[in-house]
Amino acid sequence: MNKFWYKNAIFYSLDVETFKDSNDDGTGDFEGLRNGLSYLSSLGVTCLWLLPIFDTPNRDNGYDVRDYYKIDPRLGDLGHFAQLLDAAEEEGMRVIIDLSVNHTSIEHFWFQEARKDKKSRYRDYYIWVDEKPEDPEPNMMAGDGESGSSWKYDRKAKAYYYHSFYPHQPDLNLSNPDVQKEIFRIMHFWLKLGVSGFRIDAAPHMFKEKGRMDFDGDPHEIFRNFREFVETQKPDAILLAEVDLDPNDYNKFLGNEDQMHMLFNFYVNNFIYLAFAREEATPLAKAMERMPESITEKEQLAIFLRNHDELNLDKLKKNEREEVFKAFAPKDNMRIFGRGIRRRLASILGNDRKKMELAHSLLFTLPGTPVLRYGEEIGMGEDLSMEGRSSVRTVMQWSSEKNGGFSNAPKAKLIRNVISGGEFGYEKVNVSDQHRDPDSFLNWISKAIDYRKEFPEFGWGRCRIIDTANPKVLGYFTKSDKGIGIAFHNFSDKEMTVEFKLEGEKDLKNIIDIFGNMRYDPFDPEKGEITLTPYGYRWLHKRKMYL
Repeated sequence: MNKFWYKNAIFYSLDVETFKDSNDDGTGDFEGLRNGLSYLSSLGVTCLWLLPIFDTPNRDNGYDVRDYYKIDPRLGDLGHFAQLLDAAEEEGMRVIIDLSVNHTSIEHFWFQEARKDKKSRYRDYYIWVDEKPEDPEPNMMAGDGESGSSWKYDRKAKAYYYHSFYPHQPDLNLSNPDVQKEIFRIMHFWLKLGVSGFRIDAAPHMFKEKGRMDFDGDPHEIFRNFREFVETQKPDAILLAEVDLDPNDYNKFLGNEDQMHMLFNFYVNNFIYLAFAREEATPLAKAMERMPESITEKEQLAIFLRNHDELNLDKLKKNEREEVFKAFAPKDNMRIFGRGIRRRLASILGNDRKKMELAHSLLFTLPGTPVLRYGEEIGMGEDLSMEGRSSVRTVMQWSSEKNGGFSNAPKAKLIRNVISGGEFGYEKVNVSDQHRDPDSFLNWISKAIDYRKEFPEFGWGRCRIIDTANPKVLGYFTKSDKGIGIAFHNFSDKEMTVEFKLEGEKDLKNIIDIFGNMRYDPFDPEKGEITLTPYGYRWLHKRKMYL
């Protein structure tokens, strides 16, 4: 069980710099995070996912790495990080860190050496061409209608280098064995310090055709080598990849238990929002039916509602994306890159408690491992006055005190804005107040997590859609050797009663309600019928002893 800990874990994503400031310099740090571990433990979190912590010029939230062996000094040093790992272990939590090795910062030593001399051993660490090629498509970070190029001319090198994202982030040449060895060294270093794995940033981009980058054989062999290396160094460590692709491509990165342990399920994420926009379960049911059957016991999908970037809706058709925009991002400043929404979940759902509970009931019961984003558990909003993706990266709101309890520094020195005033301001939305309110969203989240951990079927079992004959109600069940977990969700504002049968399950006896938006009448197996209030949800369970 221990080596499969990630199957029934509760992940919590945070950026150290915006979580908790311990020394009043306006920036969150490891000491502040360490002081907040008891809060996360009480919430039910079992694994922290830390956004980049490496030394960086910080032009892209730390994803522009200057040195993989140094800590961003604003956060602390390696000693502080080691203390954090020890404290997390004492609280029963693991820690994984972001590993961004598709690219580096232009300030990285490798790139600076590559620029100086064409004969440098570091020249082939990156992707260079003398003549600028045609771009088959606009650069990922180009705005809507822009024809941004992925090639940037460097005067010192007198050549063009490739960048998947911003020009200050040159892509590494992953086909170079020396680059692969460097990555192994980086992973070795952090695993020995005590991390439990890595979130692999921009995984599909690592194998994309880029200029002269030429793989000898299957490029996915790199990920197979990554996995073998990680499991050799630390058998229970994991690789969690950002793979924002069609489900048909998921198996290319899971690869029969020899590549990634986990993938983020971006596809289902997109259709959750289409379902909410239409107040209809059908889009999500169809998306779930597209999940690959070949995912093995050792592999897992990660389910999330919001992450630290824009809500990227590129898995939806153009007309579907426009539906979601119209419902949840009607103003231009709520959108970004022509494909995404730069708002947090609570504001997207109109701060409607029923819808917020419904969304998180999906998070905790859909097949896979749930991933919470910091502040999601109290219903934080966004600050649209901040540029780009920063709108959803405001500081954590701990209390109604100065700066939301994040820091005692002057407001002007804060690393990010603190939301003040209005329905999402720290004066109204904060941890301290919700802790003391038994009916708060925070306490509801904590209770939902308890049930999710108590009934691991939702993370382990094979999922099947239940035919409810009602487009407004989503039903699904997962079955494993531990039992059967069943969930129903009503996406409409009307009460619904639906009949159902479990495919391949003739005996519905001893199925019991375990959690829901209210205390419903006990489930009657003779009727095989479920009633749900508007935006209601019910979790049911059949214990192993009855199977």
